[in-house]
Amino acid sequence: MPVTTAILVVTATIFAWGLVSARLQRADVTAPIVFVAIGSIIAVLGLVDPFTAPERLKPLVELTLVWVLFCDAARVRVSDLRRDMGRDVRLLGIGLPLSVALGWVLALWLVPGLDVWLALLVAAALAPTDAALGVPVVTNRAVPARVRRLITVESGLNDGIVTPLVVAAIAGAASAEGLAGAGGVGMAVAELAIGVVVGVALGFGGGALLRWARRRGWSAEDFAGIAVLALAIGCYLGAVAVGGNGFVAAFCGGLAFGAAAGRRERAETVFLEQASGLVSLLVWMAFGFIAVPIMLRGPDLIVVVYAVLSLTLVRMLPVALALIGTGLDRRTVLFVGWFGPRGLASLVFALLAVEELGPRADPAVLAIGMTVLISVLAHGISAAPPAVRYGNAVSAHGTEPQGAIPDIPVRGLPRRRETDEVQKTGPTPPPPPD
Repeated sequence: MPVTTAILVVTATIFAWGLVSARLQRADVTAPIVFVAIGSIIAVLGLVDPFTAPERLKPLVELTLVWVLFCDAARVRVSDLRRDMGRDVRLLGIGLPLSVALGWVLALWLVPGLDVWLALLVAAALAPTDAALGVPVVTNRAVPARVRRLITVESGLNDGIVTPLVVAAIAGAASAEGLAGAGGVGMAVAELAIGVVVGVALGFGGGALLRWARRRGWSAEDFAGIAVLALAIGCYLGAVAVGGNGFVAAFCGGLAFGAAAGRRERAETVFLEQASGLVSLLVWMAFGFIAVPIMLRGPDLIVVVYAVLSLTLVRMLPVALALIGTGLDRRTVLFVGWFGPRGLASLVFALLAVEELGPRADPAVLAIGMTVLISVLAHGISAAPPAVRYGNAVSAHGTEPQGAIPDIPVRGLPRRRETDEVQKTGPTPPPPPD
């Protein structure tokens, strides 16, 4: 009966959110805030067992990460980055590694109960950002399009880039503890390499086949999205079947699919975005009834200090260093540095650590969970005012140099209807053929 009651609460919450989501979002109440709170209530009422839930939820957590990695990677194509590739590469190639390194050192120094591997897990898991948590920033037209794209591209790719580090950290921690089935870091590296090969092959092949079938009219418009969703799972399972890492395969598969599928690729990933949005709500709720009790059992001021530093110093200093010489003014660098919310990828990594390491992962989960929780509240509530002030300040100094450029869609955001776009910008010509 408790399980049935919990499922009823979950489905009722999802339906209720669908009814009032727009109104609550206008009041800066985001889906993560609501679903984490509901998950915590479920735990308090004893409707689920937080000790057995991680194993039962393992398929859901893994599926969520697969779809999110594939979807985020597929949304960002190389052709979209050509005009601002220097800044994107700097954030991902300089800022991200510096953020991981700084977070690793601080975790070892500050957070009690962490060895080298668990500290690396914390730093790597908290490095990715989640632009979907800050809807007012990435949808505010007063914010320059290049800044919105910079934030969106970084968010879309950094989770996949740090996935190998997270996998290696979990493998190293398991090996150090002598847990059954732990293969060590060497085996993890080999699995990562296999995952890259399998993901690229399946993603590029699937995208090319879909493009070929579309040109010949073989692919039904209303089923193409389901095919892409299946392709994402196929990349994961194909890598696992040959001893590779399925998560890296999903990310590399998404990149390859976006490169091969042509201009219609974004329309065909809408169903995947919706599916990943649904399972992400369930993961936020799982975070509420699994990680929040862990946090309540061991609240520590030092962990709170680390969480605040992770959201400020560990994020903003590497961003500032990475963007030196890019032509961005100090106001823009501070804005991009502050807007680094920690979200879905971080908590999925934490739940994976709980599944693989058990109670040994509690100190790391405590640090990750506290950071995500503070970020959900701080960035969710404060996203709109800084965006408005920054946008007004930029507008006062003139328009964007080199003209405006189109946005990249953000996971979790509803897409504009075509009629809305026509009303705002006038009719647009049809896209050129593939």
